[in-house]
Amino acid sequence: MVTTKLKIQLLEEETHKLIEWVEQIEHSDHTVFEKAQKVATRLGAHYRPEDGLTEIGFWTPELESDIIQPKNIYLEVFTPKKDIDPTLPTQRVVFRRDYVQLEKRGEYFWGVIAGLKAGTKESFGSFYWLRYLDWETNEVKAIGDCLAYSLPYGVYAPAEVYNLHSLQANRQDMAYFLRDKSEENSDEIVYVHPPHNILQLHVNTASPDGSLAGLTELYQRIGKKLVQKEKLTPAEQNYIGYDAVQLLPVEPTVEYRGKHELGHGFFMIDDKDLDEMDAESEGIEHEPGNIKITLKKPDTQNWGYDIVIFGSSATNPSVLRTLRPDEVIEFIETLHNFPTGPIKVIYDLVYGHADNQGLDLLNGRFMKGPNMYGQDVNHQNPVVRAILLEMQRRKNNTGVDGIRVDGAQDFKFFNPISGEVEYDDQYLQEMGNIIQEIGLSKRHLFAIFEDGRPWPTEGWEEMSTYRNIIDFNPRAFQWGPLIFAHNTPCLKSFWERKWRRVCEVMQLGENWITGCGNHDTLRRGTQVDPNLDINWNLGKTLPEVLNNAYDNPSIGLLTYGFSPGLPMDFINCTMRAPWGFLRNTDDRYGVKVVSEEAGGFLDWQIIPETYNYPDVFPRIKAMGFTKLGELRQFVTALVDALAESNYDLDEVAHICQRHLGHDGESEEAKNEAKVRKSAAELQKLNGPDKSQVLTELSVAKLKEFAKAFMEDAHELSNVWLHQETLNADQVAYNLALRRFRQANPWLQRNLKESDRFNQIQDPEKTLFYGVRYTTVEEDSETEPYGVAMITHMRGEPMTVKIGEWLDLDLDQWQIAIASPGLKIDDLKAFELHDSQAVLLEKKML
Repeated sequence: MVTTKLKIQLLEEETHKLIEWVEQIEHSDHTVFEKAQKVATRLGAHYRPEDGLTEIGFWTPELESDIIQPKNIYLEVFTPKKDIDPTLPTQRVVFRRDYVQLEKRGEYFWGVIAGLKAGTKESFGSFYWLRYLDWETNEVKAIGDCLAYSLPYGVYAPAEVYNLHSLQANRQDMAYFLRDKSEENSDEIVYVHPPHNILQLHVNTASPDGSLAGLTELYQRIGKKLVQKEKLTPAEQNYIGYDAVQLLPVEPTVEYRGKHELGHGFFMIDDKDLDEMDAESEGIEHEPGNIKITLKKPDTQNWGYDIVIFGSSATNPSVLRTLRPDEVIEFIETLHNFPTGPIKVIYDLVYGHADNQGLDLLNGRFMKGPNMYGQDVNHQNPVVRAILLEMQRRKNNTGVDGIRVDGAQDFKFFNPISGEVEYDDQYLQEMGNIIQEIGLSKRHLFAIFEDGRPWPTEGWEEMSTYRNIIDFNPRAFQWGPLIFAHNTPCLKSFWERKWRRVCEVMQLGENWITGCGNHDTLRRGTQVDPNLDINWNLGKTLPEVLNNAYDNPSIGLLTYGFSPGLPMDFINCTMRAPWGFLRNTDDRYGVKVVSEEAGGFLDWQIIPETYNYPDVFPRIKAMGFTKLGELRQFVTALVDALAESNYDLDEVAHICQRHLGHDGESEEAKNEAKVRKSAAELQKLNGPDKSQVLTELSVAKLKEFAKAFMEDAHELSNVWLHQETLNADQVAYNLALRRFRQANPWLQRNLKESDRFNQIQDPEKTLFYGVRYTTVEEDSETEPYGVAMITHMRGEPMTVKIGEWLDLDLDQWQIAIASPGLKIDDLKAFELHDSQAVLLEKKML
């Protein structure tokens, strides 16, 4: 049984102290933005362990006017009266509901409250949100805490009061944070050193059970094996040899707003218990007391980038097995204390755009207007700007070592002085300058920026320098030109087209993120038209081509054994698991999204043998789509029908019914098929063994299809389903390359004038080769260490004479790493086939 010691109530004296602090800030000489930054640190719910009180602050400019009576704006609190089991799919829980009147000051509401229960690792705390009566509609609406520390039931549910102090005090990696701090200067701010390489992970598909706790257990198991010198499986080997991991965004994302079997959302209050307006008093009817609430464990599936901004200071509950923020800390401390050496953790942050659901959750000052992703974020509003940076500061303080800023080119504003739209480089710099504070440790985090300006201008990929951030912040890293979303190494012409960019990597790339496979490029690979000039040396089927293009021995050796920059891999590439734009969160546009994603997913990542496995695509098969060919054809027709109807689902359902129903063989239908592409594609499904489901397609059935496909694809993308198909030699080769890179950190630097890099390029083949050396002092007697490499990037076999091409005395060189299956009897002349590569190192006397 959960109890609270004190009655939940506002303490006036303590509240006035808080308000006095705010007023001192407001009356100071600081700029408007600086004032907003200081005030933002007190927004949200802050539990004070020293006296058990909780400070509460909300920014509510939409309630600034005095139209709404004070009695109709209040804090609603739900405190569980019994323990909540976070592992249960659903449960009915009794809560004590209380109401507290907060103090209004301008655009803010403040309060210091007694009696609120703070959540811990072991138990849930009180839940809270602000309620008010909408004077236009007479509806009782809620304002959630956009700066919450814990949102266990999602962004549409009340936030949880959390004991952040106990969470930080109990962490097991404090020594890690203090290791670079000087004893003489307690206020020293340490710069986090960049890692040597990065592994990119999507928690739901990289973890055996889809949670951060599952990833923590995985690394603990691997660490234990390494200590005991036990052999790792190929799948486990794919997770080591990195000194950093980058999590795809773990902030709260959009949620499914349609109705499910229990109602709506994850925190369901019965209709009879919802607050309503009393017509006589024109006030909200509410009485403290016990109510039952239905809780549904969040099961949102999303690739992470459909952010709502709201709650970005917290962690998406769908990646938390326990729904506890402690799960994040335990993952970080496990990697920091990894037995073979610390592994850094990097957050992938999305603050440049928001999904349209952000309009429902945030006040109107947060957004500037629509864009291709949903909404532009209004970074120019000083309070919004301060809150966004405060969200990031709170997230940084979970103990990560670096950040990656998604879509940095999206941070733009109209400058009335210049009359032009400009990039907000100042804001990007502020993101990189946020100081992390963990105990006595203060650190500047390592920062990566994805910035492809002038994207989305036509031709941007050739126009972009990929250096705009680096030019004003030399400590920063940017995504380089070969790792952006337009990376398609499955095409024969790719390396020929990218030769200029490859040379730039060699000359300028030391502050670029390098590599080939990531969450964007692997998805981009599935969007390639199969009718283009594919490099069929990479495989006999499209899935083989895709896997060998993004987990390629030649590209891997070029990246890790020779190229400047900071290499990054994506676990779905090295595990050869499917991937795509995965989300089960969209009731409105779900059919459109699936139509755009499903065709490439099925063509490039699924073969009939895979589809025929009983456990693959179970939801789609249960609907009646049991044949892969039929499913592919239906998706093709669906794309055309949606385009022709301008995404009118009613019209799409009607055309499906006309051509796949009882009248599908009519002359009218056949004539329409002569002039309408979607009709012609649907007609191809009218065979003698047509599945029954095709005759039953309504709007509801189309939405069911979209959700089922996404959930099946998400399930299939879990990398652990594919561990038995891994090639042990390829995995060992990749690990050897990673270890070589870590042993040779000098490779990150740009090539010197004395180094060489060149290509052999003709219509039949493309090979890269080069040599580079370490730097030694002029008066040093030490010979420089060197590496030489030759990589076959595509095409026909060729006899290699690397000694002649690079003017090397091969008696002084030896093989460091060779791609799997490559046998070299004589370094003077040997044959290389497509995707084969060899790295030589200079013998050191």
